[in-house]
Amino acid sequence: MTIRFTVPGNPFGWQRAGQNHNTGAIYTQKNTEITENAIAWEYRRKYRSQMFPPKTALNLFVIAYMPIPKSAPWKIRAQMITGAIRPIVKPDWDNIGKLVSDALNKVAYDDDKCIVDSRVVKVYSENPRTEIIIKEAKLFIAPPGDTGEI
Repeated sequence: MTIRFTVPGNPFGWQRAGQNHNTGAIYTQKNTEITENAIAWEYRRKYRSQMFPPKTALNLFVIAYMPIPKSAPWKIRAQMITGAIRPIVKPDWDNIGKLVSDALNKVAYDDDKCIVDSRVVKVYSENPRTEIIIKEAKLFIAPPGDTGEI
């Protein structure tokens, strides 16, 4: 089974949890919670209650289409659109992946511990969005030259 869906809007990354200075309580940042809910909503809109079976090893692929700055000159803008210039801007790739994987807990899979392989790619686009692809992991293929030694 392969799941593929798109979350419109600027890609967003997980934010460190906050702490109430009066009570000491730990809480999820509001923007993180809003984005997690948007990801879960888009998933459910397309796939309803469909989930991967428990304990299924999964691959997660996320493509974050970052907005092109309005101040970018047309020459630079053209290079951003073609991928010649890539976004070296916030949010960090790992925070995007963490937010997506956490948002889909109990929605697409029973727990994000089932993700055994993941990739997050950041590119520029005139249509900012986050594309998410999840599929069952079939086989591990070692990188070229990997002898398996640590």
